[in-house]
Amino acid sequence: MACRNRRGRAASAITLVVAIAALGVVTIRTGSVPTGHRASTARVELVAQSIAIAALASSTPPTTASCLAKSGNKDACYDPAQLRIAYNLAPLYAAGVQGQRQTIVIVDCYGSPTIAADLASFDSAFGLPAPPSFKIIRPAGPIPAFSPSGKDRQGWALETSLDVEWAHALAPKASILLVETPTDEVEGTSGFPDIVRAEKFVIAKRLGTVISQSFGATEQTFSSFKQLSPLRSAFLAAAKAKITVLGASGDLGATDFETDAKTIYPYRVTSWPAGDPLVTAVGGTKLNLNDQGTPTSPAVAWNDTYSHNPPNPAASGGGRSIFFTRPSYQKSVSSVTGARRGVPDIAMSAACSGLVDVYASFLGQGSPWTPMCGTSEASPLFAAIVALSDQEAGHGLGSINPALYALPGTPSNGLVAVTSGNNTVGFKNGTSNVVTVTGFQASASYNLVTGLGTIDAAKFVPALVREWKLLNPKG
Repeated sequence: MACRNRRGRAASAITLVVAIAALGVVTIRTGSVPTGHRASTARVELVAQSIAIAALASSTPPTTASCLAKSGNKDACYDPAQLRIAYNLAPLYAAGVQGQRQTIVIVDCYGSPTIAADLASFDSAFGLPAPPSFKIIRPAGPIPAFSPSGKDRQGWALETSLDVEWAHALAPKASILLVETPTDEVEGTSGFPDIVRAEKFVIAKRLGTVISQSFGATEQTFSSFKQLSPLRSAFLAAAKAKITVLGASGDLGATDFETDAKTIYPYRVTSWPAGDPLVTAVGGTKLNLNDQGTPTSPAVAWNDTYSHNPPNPAASGGGRSIFFTRPSYQKSVSSVTGARRGVPDIAMSAACSGLVDVYASFLGQGSPWTPMCGTSEASPLFAAIVALSDQEAGHGLGSINPALYALPGTPSNGLVAVTSGNNTVGFKNGTSNVVTVTGFQASASYNLVTGLGTIDAAKFVPALVREWKLLNPKG
C-alpha cells in the first residue's frame, strides 16, 4: 500500500491535464465490466485528489477577471471572501461562530517544507488572522528531506498548501494541526499503515474534532475486504471519540486510476476511505460567482471533462461501494444507492473552471500563487464547516452522517440542491478511440454526484447541530 499524489499541469496555455507529476499520456486498460471486484497485488495506491493549473500561476493572487482573461473566459479563480459569500458565512461570523476553540486536523503525506510561511503569506494577502495555533506533528516518523525531484514531493507540497490554507479560510479562528506522514509509493510496501498510525495518535490524544483526508484508493486496488479491514481501525476509534472524519470522493467522475496511476478503469469505481460508512464523503460542485462572490447562477455538479478536446476526465467522484452495504442512515435514499453504500454525502467547491487561489513557495519560484481544484479542495472546505458546527454544539459531533441524512424534509436545513450536471467522463485510450464511463445525474434529491447537495452555512450549521442533538439526546 502506498501514498501517491495526483496533481495537474498545463500542457499548453490553458489545457488541463490530470496527471502524476510529468506522467504524460494516460493509457486506458480495456476489458469488460466486472460483476464483483478485480483482485490485485497487495500494494494499495493512495491518491491525493488535487489538481494544480500551472498556466494560471502568478506572483500576486489571481483574480476572477485575470483567470478568465488568461483562459479565454473559461476558468475563474476565487479568493476566500468570494467563497465566504457564496456559502453565506457572514451571519455565523457575526454571531461569533468562526471556529473558536476547535482544531481542524489535516493529514498529508510528506507535507510542505514552507507551509508555515506560506499560510502566513496567504493570510496577509487576504487580510485573514493567523489561526490561534498552527502546529505540525509527525507521529508516524520523521519526514525525508524535501527534494523538488523526489517522487510526488511537489504534488504533496501543493496538496498541503491547499488543505491548510482553505480549511483556515472558512474557519479563521480554528486551530490547524497538520499531520505529516513519511511514506509515499514504494513498491511492495505500504503508505496507509503510517496514515492509520498517525490518525490513531491524533484520536487517542484528542488533538482535534474533525479530520480532513484528501486522498483515496479505488476499492478495486484492494484484493479483498480482509485486506482493507485493518486499515479502518482509525475510523472506528474516531467514532468512539466523537471525531468527524471526512474523505474526498475523487476527481475522475464515476471512475478513477488503477494502481499504476497511468490507466483508468473503463467502468464505474469508487474509492476508499470516502466510501467507508464511518467517513463523510465530500464531492464536488462548480460555483458560478462574480467578483464580489455573489452567485450568478446556481452551483452545478463539477464536470470539466468535456471542456477539452479530446475529453480529459475531471469530475466529482461518486458511485456505489463494492465492499460496504448500505448503512442505516442511507435507508431514506435506498432508491438511489440500492443495497450498497452510496458516495458522496455532501458537495463543496471543486471545479477546475472555478479554482481557488493557493500560495506555495517551496520551489522558490517567482509565481507562488497557483490556482487549484478538485475534491481535495472540497474536503478541507467542509472540514471548516464541521469545525463551525462543533463550536455551535460545544463539542465534537463525531460521525455526522446520521444527522446529515435526517436533514432533508426539516425546515431551514441549509441543504442546497444541485440539480444540474453529471459525473460521466470520457478519455482517449492512446489511439483515436474515446472510452466513456457513464456516470450519474445530479438531481433535486440525493444523487451519486453531489450527495445531498451543497450548503447555505448560516442555516446548515445550526440545523446539523439541532438534528445531531435530537439523535443523541444524551450527548
